[in-house]
Formats: sequence, C-alpha cells, structure tokens
Amino acid sequence: MNIQNKTINTLRILSAEMVQKANSGHPGAPMGMAPMAYAAWLKTMRHDPKDPAWHNRDRFVLSNGHASALIYSLLHVAGYDLGMEEIKRFRQWQSKTPGHPEHGLTPGVETTTGPLGQGFANAVGLAIAETMLAARFNQEGFPLVDHKTYVFAGDGCMMEGISSEAASLAGTLRLNKLRVLYDDNEISIEGDTDLAFREDVGARFLAYGWEVVRVQDGNDADQVLAALEETKDADKPVLIICPTFIGYGSEAKQGKASAHGEPLGEDNLAQAKAALGMTGEAFQVDEDVYQHVSDCLAHGVKAHKDWLAMFEEYRRQFPELAAEWDTWHSEVTMERLLLDADLLPHQEKAEATRSSSGNMLNKLAKLVPNLVGGSADLAPSNKSYIEGAGDYSAENRLGRNLRFGVREHAMAAICNGMALHGGLKVYCATFFVFTDYMKAAMRLSAIMQTDVIYVLTHDSIGVGEDGATHQPIEHLAALRATPDLRVVRPCDANETADAWLLALTTTGPTALVLTRQNLAQFTETRGQLPQGGYVLSPAGIADPDLILMGSGSEMGLLKDAQAALHDKGIEAAVVSMPSMELFLKQPQSYRDRVLPPSLRRRLAVEAGATQPWYRFTGLDGKVLGIDRFGVSAPAGTIFKEYGFTVENVVEMAESLMKN
Repeated sequence: MNIQNKTINTLRILSAEMVQKANSGHPGAPMGMAPMAYAAWLKTMRHDPKDPAWHNRDRFVLSNGHASALIYSLLHVAGYDLGMEEIKRFRQWQSKTPGHPEHGLTPGVETTTGPLGQGFANAVGLAIAETMLAARFNQEGFPLVDHKTYVFAGDGCMMEGISSEAASLAGTLRLNKLRVLYDDNEISIEGDTDLAFREDVGARFLAYGWEVVRVQDGNDADQVLAALEETKDADKPVLIICPTFIGYGSEAKQGKASAHGEPLGEDNLAQAKAALGMTGEAFQVDEDVYQHVSDCLAHGVKAHKDWLAMFEEYRRQFPELAAEWDTWHSEVTMERLLLDADLLPHQEKAEATRSSSGNMLNKLAKLVPNLVGGSADLAPSNKSYIEGAGDYSAENRLGRNLRFGVREHAMAAICNGMALHGGLKVYCATFFVFTDYMKAAMRLSAIMQTDVIYVLTHDSIGVGEDGATHQPIEHLAALRATPDLRVVRPCDANETADAWLLALTTTGPTALVLTRQNLAQFTETRGQLPQGGYVLSPAGIADPDLILMGSGSEMGLLKDAQAALHDKGIEAAVVSMPSMELFLKQPQSYRDRVLPPSLRRRLAVEAGATQPWYRFTGLDGKVLGIDRFGVSAPAGTIFKEYGFTVENVVEMAESLMKN
C-alpha cells in the first residue's frame, strides 16, 4: 500500500475507532470522505498547525458536522494541539472532540457546525469577508489577503433551504475563492436519498452561477485533486461533486443507511481494518503517516512564513495601511468611540427607535470603518443603510452595504461567517417577526459568541395594519430564552445609542429590538442601559407604593400612568428594563435597589408575551402583555383594544394596592 492510500485509510479507521470507543457517532461519512480530505485539506489548502489563527490561512468548513471524527483525525495527524488522548475521548465530558465541531473549543475548527447547511452559509460569509479585506488592503506585489474557503457538504446540506439561499447569493456575488466539495453518497438516515431528493444538484448550482465539476469517483483522491487544480483560477464559486460510498471499506455497512449514525460494531470494524490493510492496534497511527502529513502541509507552513515576511515589508512600505490593518483586527473600545463629542444623540422630538438606530449606525460607521452589514431587502424600513458607503457587489468589493435579498436565514449565518473571519464588525437587519426564519443561525451566534449585531425593527403590534403575520408576540420571549444572546429593547434615542455602543464594544451577539412608531424621549435614560434595568422615574419618593416596569415603547405609557396614579395618591416608581440579560448580571445588591424584595406590588407592561416578566413580578404582581396573536388595524386602535392605555394600567395598579 502506498503512503497516500495508507494515510487515507488511517483517517478512515481512526474515525471509525473514535465512534466505536464512544459507542456513539457517525462513522460512515468520514470513511467515505477521507479521500476528499486528503486531496483538499492535506494536499491543497494552506494552513499551519502551529498557528491555527494565521490571518491568510485557507478556511475549512465541515458543513456536514456529524462527520466530526474526520476533522479530528485530520487535526491530530497534522500536529494541531489535539493529542491522541483527546481522540480517544470523542464525545465525552469536557473533551476537545465533541459530537459536532465547536469553534473556540478545538484548535483548527473554524466554525460550529451540525445543523445542516449552517456551515455552507458560514462559508459564504467567510468568502465575502476575504474579498472585502483584500479590496481594502492588498497592494501591487502585496497580496496580504488571498485565501480560499473550502467546504465539505453532504446530501442533507443540499436539501436544507439555507444552503440554497446562500448558494444563490454566492453566485450573484461571484465569490470565486469559495470551493464546495459535495459528498454525494446518496444516503440519508431513512435510506436512499431518492426517497425525497431526486434533483440534479449540479444543474441547480449552474443556474445559481457556479462552476460545476463532477469527478467520476470520489474515492479516488487523485481525481478530486485534479478537479481542485482544474478550478483553482475559477472566476466564480465552484462546486465539485464527489460520488462516494458511505462507510467505505465496511462489507456490512458500505453504501447503507446503517453506516450513518451508529458504530460499525467490533466485528465489522475488524473486517473493515483488514479490508483496508490497517491491521495495527486500535488508535495506531504509524510514524510514516505522521511524516507524510507533515510533508503534505509543508507548503502551508512555508506560505505562512513567507506571508509574515511580506507583511513586515508591507508595514515598512505602507505604514498607514498597516496601522489600519491593526485597528481593523483589534477590539473596538468605548474610549475610542466616545472621543467623538457629537456621537451621543440630542433628540427631543418623538422618534422611532429604528430611526434612532439608523442615526447612530451612520455616526458609528464614520468612526469604525470596518463596520459593514445589510438587510434582507428591508434597508429603507430598517434604517440600516450606511450612507455614502456604497453597495458591496461582484463589481464593488469595497462597498460596506450588503444586499442580502429576501434570505433571512442565510443572512444571519453569513454574518456569523463574516464575524468569524476576523477584521470586520458585522450587523444585519430585518423585521423582528422574521427572526423565526433566523433563529437557528442566531442560536449558533450565541453558542460561538460571534460579534454579530441584529437590527430587528417593527417590534410589536405597533406594526398595525400589516396584521398578525407581521406583529411579533412570542419573539422577545424566544430570544430572551436563548443563552448568551444579549437582547435589548430600548425606549428612546439615548438607550438606543447606548445599545449600539455596548454591542460594538463587547463580545457576543446583540439583538436590538426597535420600534416602527415614534416614542417620547427622556433625559434620565442616558448612560443607564449597560445596567440592563434601572429606576427611570422615582417621582421624588424614597418609598413607593408599587413598581411599574417595562421596556421599549411602553415606557411612555408607564410614565403617563405614574402621573395619573400620583393624582390618585398612589406613588409609583417606573423601572426601565431594556435588557433582562444585562440586569440579571448585575450584583444582587444593585438588583435589590431597583426592585426592592420587600416591595411585591409590581406591574410589568410590554407589548409581547407575558411569560418573561413573571421572574420579576412574582406571583404577587401582574403583567399586562399579549398572549394571543395580533390583528390588522391602525396601531393606536390595537394598543387601545389590547389594553395598553393609561386607564387600564391605573386600574391594574389600583387592584395591586388592595393586596
């Protein structure tokens, strides 16, 4: 057996052994895709095991993340910081080899994948980011940013709608550094793919504007390598279709659905090892395989060394650009932003928070030149366009405004990829109700802690005549239930400005939930938002009779209700709670000052599902919210009919006083 085949079979068996030891996992795809991995990951891609974060490395995305054993096998034999003990701890508590790849946990894993198609869309984002940075920084003779993004995707990825959305946009944008290798094994969990998937995938991608190459045998690494070489200078994204056999080498499992998501079994594993000429002990990797892999990756190590030398000369010849590069790849600090004395708003007239957000975005865009983003065909409504910054396109890589089209799910996942690439600050925008289409990608934002800012406008029944389909009800509750997602629903221009500052200067995703309708402005709100919740209006009293609390558009209503209650001899404190997540991170002593434990008369008011507020009102308090869908009518009418009036708030408050 030559060293190429031995290396490929080592990857196959090491992956199968990981699954067998864990008694859990997916051996079939790694065994089928090992030749693809050899051709792309070992022989073609440029990367350096000693520096997984090298800026100009080629990126690799395992979109069919259930095949994680393959990437762990690759990382191990290549000398990344993933020893054999971690390989043996596959899928175990606190290991670096979880069931699906997780960014930030395993060195060399570029993005968290598992939900099929997400990685495909992340890769489109990675490719977009590469073109943006290349357009800004590359100079003649200095290709500072010049790398490709490689994706492995399976039949399931091709079935998922998010891949179609992302592939369509990638073709429109002519992302010629994107390479997708399609593991066409024609098997799904339920059986042959022809049960539910008979389309001509290649024809579909041709229609998207991709270059499509079909190798005759995906088990032949040389054929895959030839296809990669043939398309290395393509002027559009490339799909390489690789017909493979799931569970290759296992007489009992090869080509069968049973190879997908269960161990081979000890006897079948032994048979596969014998058939592939891998007769050594379990988890054995011979020294000649390690050496061969090292030799394969030498071109990537050299490319890294050459790049570092080039960058030093670049810094000498283009010091201003090099300094800008450093800024783009560093954190944005509050001190840096607040050097602009005109940054914070001076708004007195009623204004929708979507408009306040648009104003702040454009101010920040002048201070943060690598702030880029766009909307799912709603920029005029979302107020999410950076004026004078141009549209990003196949013809203009310097544009800062992305036109995602009506592709909410892909938009969110693409932004994850852009943020993961590094060098950019990324936002995307749509109507709040359409987070239903984005939730899976937003969840992965939270898991990975990508710095994506979600601009979500038209946040309630204030949408009015568009009716129930466009009026968010349960959406705040859904996002607030997502761990590590920062949800902010500001009540005026000050809170909106502070929300943007927070989103740009902290780690992790932020959802800005903004109104369509105009809102009253307050002076007391400035600088308060980072605490999450605070006493907006104590009415000059130290010992209030009850607490009125809410967020966003309902704060004006609560202030009016406070005045009406005062006229009735009832003193209420008004608490603004723009971010429950931020408030719950404050010290208990602070939370007790805002919501004194002894004061149980509490009324929360918010134009959304009531469920999140009971943690603050307790059983003794009340919540005025909406636990049914909206209707089509003018916004003022709906608010009145749903009880969002001063009279109703006062009546509910008075009922609390009887307790």
